[in-house]
Amino acid sequence: MKAIGKNIVINKIEEEVTTDSGLLLSSKDRSDMRYQKGEVFLTGSDVLNLNVGDKIYYDTRQCYTLVIDGEARTVIQERDVVVVL
Repeated sequence: MKAIGKNIVINKIEEEVTTDSGLLLSSKDRSDMRYQKGEVFLTGSDVLNLNVGDKIYYDTRQCYTLVIDGEARTVIQERDVVVVL
């Protein structure tokens, strides 16, 4: 498997967030949040600033999910990465 151009294949990282009042929110409960954490699985041939294994935050409105070899993988473009941790 190989990503083409500026495409990046990532694995979503499920995060739990605790509100100020102590409520524990899963990622499904946080559907109003636009950005989500992920880990880079593959980078395309034209991606310059990311490496496999990098932890990132990306725009969830600009992604799509594919099932590859029985695993759900998310595909985004390099421009949709907002933060590299």
